[in-house]
Amino acid sequence: MNAPFKKIGKYEIQGELGVGSMGVVYKGWDPAIKRDVAIKGIDKTAYPAGERESLLNRFRQKAQAVGRLVHPRIVQIYDYYEDDQSAFIIMELVHGKALAKYLEGNEKFGLWEVGQIITQVLDGIGYAHTQGVVHRDMKLANILINNDGRIKINFFGIARIETPTITKVDDLIGTPYMAPEQFAGGEISGTTDLYSIGVIAYELFTGRQPFFGNMATLMQQVQHEAPERPSSLNTQLSPEIDRVLLKAMAKVPAERYQLASEFSDALKRAVSVSLGLVDRRATASLPDAAKLLDAARMLQKDMIDESIESTLTKTEEDRSIQINTGIKLARLLIIDDDERILAALKSIFRQRYHVFTTTDGNKALDFITRYHMHVIISDQRMPIMLGVELLRRSREISPRSVRILLTGYSDLAAIVGSINDGEVYRFISKPWDNQALQSVVAEASTIGLELADTKASAVALPNKMKAGILVIDNDKEIFNVVRELIGTLCPVHYAEDTDSALSMLNKHEIGVVLADVESRLDELTVMLKLLKQKYPQILSIIATNAKDADLAIDLINQAQVFRILHKPINVATLKAQLHAALQRFLMYQQTPQLVQAHKVETPDKVHTSRFAKNILKGLEMLRG
Repeated sequence: MNAPFKKIGKYEIQGELGVGSMGVVYKGWDPAIKRDVAIKGIDKTAYPAGERESLLNRFRQKAQAVGRLVHPRIVQIYDYYEDDQSAFIIMELVHGKALAKYLEGNEKFGLWEVGQIITQVLDGIGYAHTQGVVHRDMKLANILINNDGRIKINFFGIARIETPTITKVDDLIGTPYMAPEQFAGGEISGTTDLYSIGVIAYELFTGRQPFFGNMATLMQQVQHEAPERPSSLNTQLSPEIDRVLLKAMAKVPAERYQLASEFSDALKRAVSVSLGLVDRRATASLPDAAKLLDAARMLQKDMIDESIESTLTKTEEDRSIQINTGIKLARLLIIDDDERILAALKSIFRQRYHVFTTTDGNKALDFITRYHMHVIISDQRMPIMLGVELLRRSREISPRSVRILLTGYSDLAAIVGSINDGEVYRFISKPWDNQALQSVVAEASTIGLELADTKASAVALPNKMKAGILVIDNDKEIFNVVRELIGTLCPVHYAEDTDSALSMLNKHEIGVVLADVESRLDELTVMLKLLKQKYPQILSIIATNAKDADLAIDLINQAQVFRILHKPINVATLKAQLHAALQRFLMYQQTPQLVQAHKVETPDKVHTSRFAKNILKGLEMLRG
């Protein structure tokens, strides 16, 4: 594969991006889609004939597994191509460089930056784990930083393709990120990746790896010795950072974080402690006006004009909202890459709210880290950061903010992502109706103010709970899977249609409804809308093959569905989402105020059909 290529399949070759021990990485051009791609290949003739077919099978299988992963933190696999001599993976071209290159250049990252890098990595790797994919080779070289600052995880490093002959040698060279079980030849799992990410975090926080030396020394240390406490190497780090990283790097996999989300949550808290931000939520509703104005100016200097000055300055003549420590006033943060849209929205809301605007998603995230926003309104299609990604990350930083997605086109993947990851309150379509827009923002602001001071802690699932899951599925296929996944955690009930669903809701306490809407789409969507209106504490998950973006928008705006899962549903994803829904139901029981963000008002036309009236009658009879 050393001879120069002009084309690989349909892809035009524009040059080499890099060379590794296993092959070459080419820069290519997809003439059909009109986009740059990266093409990574292996030379079949470089491997012994007895191992070649086995190697290629694993290469194909890995391409298929990773190709199913669609996530903003993961380098996307587009295509696979093979000829007599070579096999190629065609993938997303990341315009940036590996984290390893930054460290080789003695680049230093602050505590907040490290926290952002690692939580983005955990976001991506956590998604991969829910899809049943383990990376196995997490290291600095496989973490890419895009030119706009976004993290991308590369699942196909060019320096490592496993074969029985080369795996041990290749694995044991230059991989201080390996977990003890990898050195010992033990079972590999998602916690193996989390260990490696813990080592990466340790290095970024302290400037050195936890274990180092020749291979024999490294193996001994990784398997048997405890690393130095990170805070002893960097005095800016709190003991909380020590606890988080040492747990992530525990020798025994069962003693580590079991989920990437657990690791991420713990790390964010630890970084906040180190930065002295741990109590910021307690005072977030009463910010200092001068500091907030300074932050607003930094948010976007060219967009913060006299309108912001007026909202933050106390004058008797000015009728705009003022910061008054005796009155809680809603703060809106609006993100859109079109300054005309920002100006229009500012003119609509400036007399009723504190309005902050920016075209930069990264600046917006930094801003909400320091100042609580009651409502966050984001456009979807933006060059720096997509709206669904911004809302996902804003939810992590500020879970009590109410999120609204403003979009002028129907992108089903983005809409589903904003539901499943961003938990948006409403979608608003461009061009908008001013009266409807103001009504939605008024509702969101009221809810945001109510939730701002609500204290709620995470709720762990008990060994057994009373409230159960209702599966609406006309052939019991999903019901049987759910019953197997849930076990004895809670009751799992079955309904074939809306009539039997209402009967089950009347007989049993239900916390989560999982509905396969394929066979009775209209009936089930009406029922879910009315159910959410009457009983907002019940969470609904939709299983569907539908590719209708308008349906998804309708279900969030009028039914506040908790998740939308596309069939065929990955079993690990289904289990994780059911557990998340049950935890949320328990949280609502513990803190009922949180339900406010999920109340809906269904249009009159939904109530008027005979079918809807029958459902309403059934809902009125439900258990209290």
